[in-house]
Amino acid sequence: MTRPATPADPAPARAVHTAGWTSRPMTLLLAVASGGCLWAAFPDVEAWPLAFVAVGLLYAALRRDGRRAAAWNALVGFVAMLTFWLPHIWWANYATDTVPWLALSILQAGFGALLGALWTWARRVPWARPVGGTGPTRSTARAIGHAATFAVVLVAVEQWRAEVPFGGFPWGRLAWTMVDAPTGRAAWLGGTTLVSLLVAFAGVLAALAVGRALAVLRAHAAASSRARALLPAAVLLGAAALVMLWPALLPLPSGPQPPDSVATSDLGDAVVDADVATHETDGPVLLAGAVQGNVTEPGLGSFANRAEVLNNHLDGTYALAGRGEDLDVVLWPENGSDLDPQEARDVADALDAAATAVDAPILVGAQEYPATGGRYNVSLLWQAGQGVTGRYAKQHPAPFGEYIPLRSFVRVFSDQVDRVTNDMLPGTEPAVVELTRDDGSTVPMATIICFEVAYDEIVRDAVARGAQLIVVPTNNASFGDTAESTQQLAMTRMQAISTGRAAVQVSTVGVSGVVTPDGSLVATTELFTADQLVAALPLRTTLTPAVQAGYWPGWVVSALGVALAATGLVAAVRERRGSRDGR
Repeated sequence: MTRPATPADPAPARAVHTAGWTSRPMTLLLAVASGGCLWAAFPDVEAWPLAFVAVGLLYAALRRDGRRAAAWNALVGFVAMLTFWLPHIWWANYATDTVPWLALSILQAGFGALLGALWTWARRVPWARPVGGTGPTRSTARAIGHAATFAVVLVAVEQWRAEVPFGGFPWGRLAWTMVDAPTGRAAWLGGTTLVSLLVAFAGVLAALAVGRALAVLRAHAAASSRARALLPAAVLLGAAALVMLWPALLPLPSGPQPPDSVATSDLGDAVVDADVATHETDGPVLLAGAVQGNVTEPGLGSFANRAEVLNNHLDGTYALAGRGEDLDVVLWPENGSDLDPQEARDVADALDAAATAVDAPILVGAQEYPATGGRYNVSLLWQAGQGVTGRYAKQHPAPFGEYIPLRSFVRVFSDQVDRVTNDMLPGTEPAVVELTRDDGSTVPMATIICFEVAYDEIVRDAVARGAQLIVVPTNNASFGDTAESTQQLAMTRMQAISTGRAAVQVSTVGVSGVVTPDGSLVATTELFTADQLVAALPLRTTLTPAVQAGYWPGWVVSALGVALAATGLVAAVRERRGSRDGR
């Protein structure tokens, strides 16, 4: 005897598309809403709870099933992600032109299409199938497995997008939205992979809870039976809240605070603590000055005038010298010198004079042009009277921004490729520069140049090799007043949590900022403003679980994503064959 369906039991998989909210027009509307919510979860709106809403809406938009469901869900995933990417990387349009911006947005949205197709297959694995009955306990357990499967597939696709093509583009990770949320603290345990998993898992659990509650409320049932039917929805909503909030309990201890542990900005007299969470007991600090020199002509032409940017940063360094602080190092941004001090004698003399005045070495951002061709984007540690005592060359130049793959082919679509006349070469050494202080002690610094802060492996490798703090020199002059710099600062904050290291992002034009090891932002500058920051940064040597885990979280999620999709696809093929044989 077949038990009649109750409001707590979702419809079987083949009947899902008959509901009005999973009609084709509705799924497209849900996709657009999902992309809009995800965009608003990032800077500059920074409404991080909308990241969970975005995942829930995307899940709802991908609910159609049937013979052609994979193709339709691929279209829905593409629409959702295109709605997100177009405004999210608007800065690409500002810095280049419409065609490159559209091309990058469409490429990234293609991974949304991949997600839609893979999910159509992956949800056919036994524990991810829609629930058809057998009671609320099993129904709730099946829903949790269903949500977990979706989360794994989503984050697997996110991981692949961060690696391919041309080294990947990790911008737009769910994790970057969580720097101010309790969920973001999970980066200390499992890096950005774990944070994205939690966001996706909680978002689908919440969507399932809402869906079940709406189904119960639409049913015409007595109040007592309705209350019982709402119990599974309440359980799922509670599970979603638990997934979101449990990282707040992770042990990020606060240690005793050194009396000079402060960060200050030239914009005001406020003194703020820069040693909120230490991951270990009280220890040494590094007193660093950061110079945001600014440019007088924002945009792509900001480096046209010889030595203008260099002089702006020299002036900022002399301003630091006038404070009388006993600085250990002065940090300049990427391209802080528009001339190579190793080649220009007058630039070397100017750096010697500035370093002598501030009585500290300067980490200088510059470009090197080897005789064999190409160029390197470098951070040079410059010591007065000695010159370069440490060097790091950017490992991951930005494709189509700092070098042009497939140049002749891409030129057919946009002549903007000709702006990059000299392709940037990748460095081969880890992002670590060792600073020797006056007392003879050595402080390894992770020098993560610009977009590299989005690549977990580069930051993680530097910390695993001994870096005790993170420096992110960047040049945002080409992006105007867009959200590019604040998006990047959110990544710097998340990397601080993941590695347990204090961090300084220093930009030519802003936004620059000082970040504690728990990701708190304690000092910032404004865009297109000459400014200086002074920060006493706690030096840490303990490796967080995320750093010790290395590549494994990403590898495991990627492998599971493939396995789930393949298993579901095999199950779908067998079902189809069985159906034909039965007929």
